[in-house]
Amino acid sequence: MTAAAAPVRERFAALDMARGVAILAMILYHFAWDLGFVGLIPLDVTVEPGWVVFQRAIVSSFLFLTGVSLVLAHGDGIRWPAFWRRFAIVGGAALLVTLGTWLFAPETFVYFGILHAIALFGLMGLLFLRLPLAVVGLIAIFVLTLPLFLQSPAFSERPLSWIGLWTVPPPTEDLVPLFPWLGVVLIGITAMRWARQSGFIARLYGIRAGNGAARALALAGRWSLVIYLVHQPLMLGALLAVTQGGIRQEASRAENFTLSCQASCTETGGQEAFCTSYCACALEEVATRDLWDLLEEPVRSEDNEALLQELVDQCAVRILDESLLAPQ
Repeated sequence: MTAAAAPVRERFAALDMARGVAILAMILYHFAWDLGFVGLIPLDVTVEPGWVVFQRAIVSSFLFLTGVSLVLAHGDGIRWPAFWRRFAIVGGAALLVTLGTWLFAPETFVYFGILHAIALFGLMGLLFLRLPLAVVGLIAIFVLTLPLFLQSPAFSERPLSWIGLWTVPPPTEDLVPLFPWLGVVLIGITAMRWARQSGFIARLYGIRAGNGAARALALAGRWSLVIYLVHQPLMLGALLAVTQGGIRQEASRAENFTLSCQASCTETGGQEAFCTSYCACALEEVATRDLWDLLEEPVRSEDNEALLQELVDQCAVRILDESLLAPQ
């Protein structure tokens, strides 16, 4: 691959607006997380199925657009100075996220989140700008599906977890591993290369930010990296200030616990009636033993894990016994 002189390029309004939609969706997701974190609403977006799907759609959109942008910027030849400048900016922002989250929550700091992934996958994506389109598509499918067939506990340890073939992910606030997420970047590369070859790209360039809302989205898209870096500290800081460090009343804790417990129980195949009774029992044990701080620990000792497992076993046995003794 040879370097090419950088031609004059007009702004791709459709891409800017797509990025704008993605960054606004991420702000919404993080705001919901913040509200649950400070206790203003009984919601845990990391376990509620609809919000989990929403979060994955947001990550997919950013990575898809990373692939699209690679083709637009370097499809006619890699513009190395522009690429390394962009790589340094995104990589530096990723390191800022790592530092900030380590200071805020060292047990669950972000060591390979969305910005780390965009930087690395963008570099790797250069290898796929000249391969036959069908080959890129097949590799994308392979990367997307491999975690369904290959997993190992070795990848659950933090040093290798960025690869993604884990059985259980390590504790972290954000993790966007190579498998399957590089596959989304490759889909973006495939889609934009096809658009260029088929002439469909002319229609995309014809999309304009023709009204105030569209221009606002395009502006947000052009400044998406800055918005990403500043929005969460501003929102969470403001909510912590308003709530004087967060609402931690037991009623709010209990409601959050019950919602999370029932979601986890039903996801593992529990019947609704069993899950309701089981979570009520678990809540009673947690409140009686005052285990709230233990539950909120991101990384627990073996003794604490054993204590929680004892609680789980006791409640499961109690509910099963009660169901057997209940009159038929």
